[in-house]
Parts: sequence; structure tokens; C-alpha cells
Amino acid sequence: MNDATSVPFDLRAFRQALGHFATGVAVVTARADDGEVVGMTMSSFNSVSLDPPLVLFSVARNAHSLPAMLAARGYGVNVLARDQEHLSNRFAKALEDKWSDVDHVPGHAAAPLLTGALAHFECAPYAHHDGGDHVIFLARVVRFANRAEAAPLIFFRGRYHGLAAAEAPST
Repeated sequence: MNDATSVPFDLRAFRQALGHFATGVAVVTARADDGEVVGMTMSSFNSVSLDPPLVLFSVARNAHSLPAMLAARGYGVNVLARDQEHLSNRFAKALEDKWSDVDHVPGHAAAPLLTGALAHFECAPYAHHDGGDHVIFLARVVRFANRAEAAPLIFFRGRYHGLAAAEAPST
């Protein structure tokens, strides 16, 4: 019998295997107390609870924006539409002027809401938890909106995709 702990764990292969789980793409935004506006692309966004309304996202411990996110009084979760791939790429980069020519409006606690997003979730901090090399943020949704006519931006196997066809929900 092999002991699983004696086999080297291939982090690259693990990351590649995780890429087989298709996800939507979101940009999480916040405004720090000093006025700094931060935003980062992530696919680690999930619903947690309906009552109370909770969502989660995670931020790498080495992310430049982590201190601002931890101190923020609110977050904007912007679920990107298929035609917003450029915004996903822009907010995935660290230490650049991400906000130049990006249309947005202030949401809860002045967290930016990106114009044209498929959905917005305006959130208040609820809890933070250790997640290994990430910090897991639980956030309470205080307001939300969505655009029913737009198609989602999907990330799968390291590339962006769209849906082949949108199906009507079953009743």
C-alpha cells in the first residue's frame, strides 16, 4: 500500500487539473480608507448562503491589493460579460493603472461597479478565513443587479470561452 504523503505533489499538474472546472470570471473591487481604488480578476467567486445572503472570494496572500481588501468597508463583485474579456485581462495584472478609461459607478462603501457587467453584487465584509496561500473573504450581499440579455465570460483550461447557446431555465 502506498502512503499518499510519500508521493511528491505536483503543483503544476494540480493547477492544470483545477483548470478543468469551468468558472465565470469576476472582478472584485473595493475602496480603501485612504481612497485607493483596487480591483482584481478572480474565478474564485461562489455563493455560500441565501439567508443571510453570503458570497465568497479568495485573494492570494502575496497580492499587492490584499491589505486594501482586508481593510475595505465594502466590495463590488462584478461578474463579467462575454464582451468584457479585456477587463478581465486588465484587472489580472498587478501594479498597473487598471482604472484608466474604465467606466464605473460607486456602489456600497464606494466600491466601484463596472459598467456593462453581467451582474453586480454589492457586499459588506462578513468574515475572513485562512485558506493556505490565500485569504478567503466571506461577504454579505446588500444589493445586487443583473443583465438577463448578456452572455457570461467563462474561463476553462486556461482560456476564455463563451457559451454555445443560452438555454431557457427549466420550470
